Amino acid sequence: MRIVFIIQGEGRGHMTQALALEEILLKAGHEVSDVVIGTCNRRNIPTFFSRKTKAQIHKIESPNFYFDKNHKSINLKSTFSKNVLKIPRFLTELKTIHQVVQESRADTVINFYDVLGGFYFLLYRPKVRRICLAHQYLASHSQFPFEEGFPLQKFLFKFNNRITSCFAHKRLALSFQSLPHEKKKLYVIPPLIRKEILKVKQTKGDYILAYVVNKGYGYDILKWHEKNPKVKINCFWDNYDKADEWSPRENITFHHINDAKFIDLLANCMGYVSTAGFESICEAMFLEKPVMMVPVKGQYEQLCNALDAQKVGAGIIAKEFNLDELFTHISSQPKKTQEFKNWVRSNQELILKEIEGFDPYLVNEDQFVLKAEELTLNNR
Repeated sequence: MRIVFIIQGEGRGHMTQALALEEILLKAGHEVSDVVIGTCNRRNIPTFFSRKTKAQIHKIESPNFYFDKNHKSINLKSTFSKNVLKIPRFLTELKTIHQVVQESRADTVINFYDVLGGFYFLLYRPKVRRICLAHQYLASHSQFPFEEGFPLQKFLFKFNNRITSCFAHKRLALSFQSLPHEKKKLYVIPPLIRKEILKVKQTKGDYILAYVVNKGYGYDILKWHEKNPKVKINCFWDNYDKADEWSPRENITFHHINDAKFIDLLANCMGYVSTAGFESICEAMFLEKPVMMVPVKGQYEQLCNALDAQKVGAGIIAKEFNLDELFTHISSQPKKTQEFKNWVRSNQELILKEIEGFDPYLVNEDQFVLKAEELTLNNR
């Protein structure tokens, strides 16, 4: 197969998943020719991604969240209004996606939860196999836990899942655990964890590792550290107003996003604290690190992610970056993670099965006829 990826560029999780999947596909003899990444002015494509992918990268502007003045909570009003004003630009970017798909002569497009990727499937209906992949699609499964009391946010979360997977032939839902197949077009698969995490040797160090994309949470950690100056903390954030390895006082250092450094520090930390992004929780869980999750305020899907992770014993949920709660969790007996590791290690077989597998009901009549003709010719 010749494949094009469309990737949401908010955070790093979807990009690390794409790198892991690209490696699996290349090993199986397929080609990922092009990668389209949806970004915004606040985000740059991390160097680790551009360095490791073998595909040609195309950067487009895609809808993104906007935050409050403290760079913490999502501002729904601002997010809606600013993205609406950019609709003409987004329509132009859809043409760019279509041009990439046509020129690549791809037969499969995989969308990693990018909104424009969903609108591309909806408006252009490209004559290719259309697959969507993200943890968020697990929300369609009966065993997915929803946070109670947020009806509007829950509606928007589900609506965004539909938008990003419009007219997809398959939705692949990354999950902390194996779950039974329930719905047509929805398939539960293991997390896509990078090979570097799978191979790294882990120890228990003397520091806490934190990862926060929104810089406001970094300053919350710095404030907690004022009262606990003897605790060693390494924190990754997306704040380029400060120099890399900025150390405002002894025992706390802030790093720019760097995959090799992050993996090394994660493998050797005593505990991990972050917002409730799916990917880094999986990585910490695989390395048997005690985890504390602080969902981004206003981001309903992270509330659900945290509940889902807590359900399988990944860690604890907190409302703020009070690391006292993490130390209490570290002192408790951690849950064994062998079942999770076995689930992760089965990803290559299960993911290739869903991407390579041909299901007649997933495609329209014209495509079915073409595929039937191919099979007939190949069998002659």
